[in-house]
Amino acid sequence: MSRAKRNGSPDAPAASPSPAGRLRGPEREELERLRAEAREKDQRVRELEMERDVCKRFVALWVK
Repeated sequence: MSRAKRNGSPDAPAASPSPAGRLRGPEREELERLRAEAREKDQRVRELEMERDVCKRFVALWVK
């Protein structure tokens, strides 16, 4: 039965994504990549928010 699963036999039952909810190597790598990407985006958003605040202050001072 395990040989049929490995070979992708149509008669073989569908394999579960991973036993006991654990991630496989490629899944773990993708998750780490996505988390790193999310951290980078969050950091960029914080930087843009700070730049926006500086611009608001500049405009407020310039208007006075």
